Amino acid sequence: MLSLPELQSLLATPQQIVITTHHKPDGDAMGSSLGLYAYLIQKGHHVKVITPTDYPYFLHWLPNNSDVIIYTEAKEHAEKLVSEASLVFCLDFNTLSRINELGEVIRSASAYKVMIDHHLDPEDFDDYRHWNINACAAAQLVYDFIVNVLQDGALMNKDIATCLYTGIMTDSGSFRFPSATSAVYRIGADLIDAGAEHWRIHQLVYDNATENRLRFLGNCLTNKLEILREYNTAIITVTAEELKRFEIVTGDTEGIVNYALSVNGIRLAAFIIERTDKVKLSLRSTGDFPANEICNKYFSGGGHRNAAGGVSDMNLEDTVAHFKAILPEYKTQLLQ
Repeated sequence: MLSLPELQSLLATPQQIVITTHHKPDGDAMGSSLGLYAYLIQKGHHVKVITPTDYPYFLHWLPNNSDVIIYTEAKEHAEKLVSEASLVFCLDFNTLSRINELGEVIRSASAYKVMIDHHLDPEDFDDYRHWNINACAAAQLVYDFIVNVLQDGALMNKDIATCLYTGIMTDSGSFRFPSATSAVYRIGADLIDAGAEHWRIHQLVYDNATENRLRFLGNCLTNKLEILREYNTAIITVTAEELKRFEIVTGDTEGIVNYALSVNGIRLAAFIIERTDKVKLSLRSTGDFPANEICNKYFSGGGHRNAAGGVSDMNLEDTVAHFKAILPEYKTQLLQ
């Protein structure tokens, strides 16, 4: 393991550093990664952000986004960077399977691995860990790492603040989830003071939809939403044909599950989508209902109590039937 003084000693001189985050990065993944990037380049380090896959178009405006390398589009270059790195920062994930093929590349690398994350059950691949499951976002932990661990709050600038605010905003549901504590609000205020234009960030993330996405959303809500009042559960299913018909791209399905959860009385919402390789599930819940338990127990996944995901090797129809068959086990909790 790497001690904090040893890590601080490494960071005191220019290093070759790679930052990576999980498959299909969301706002927290990209916000935390590019926020840390903006901090480390101020310190004189040579830094590259490598994502395992592409990510939503509504995050491409983030500062320094043009410097991001997508592994699936530049494998040889990315692998060379990892092999030459002295430090690899792993943000917003704690299991190497979450970064697909890139995981084994990083596992075998000689670089020290630093994990900054807030998910349950971390895999022991890291050398230094800044981990807290009570944090609302990895971006919150990156803020804490810079300001409180490294005592470098004086370097907080507009680029860092913009990225970290984006990560916290998206993973906290615009500061409305229970994880958005008073401490998180104070961090948000500090980031605004450092230059984050909160109104503009919200607009660029949430008011930036394509026409195809809006028509797809309309189809989901009009034709694909199923309400199971006997279980206070809502389900939206999407076929591969629908993805093709509406010309869906990365990011277009993000957040749709929350519309199902917004129905009055619903405690559990599922967005079940037919991808080319597997059927994927995204679950959201209210209160103390354990969405992550369902994903972990039945769908080879996991996540947070109120936001989790999983996969199924069955076809779409059978996956939906399997999900519905699980609900009686949780009926008491769902009807509370």
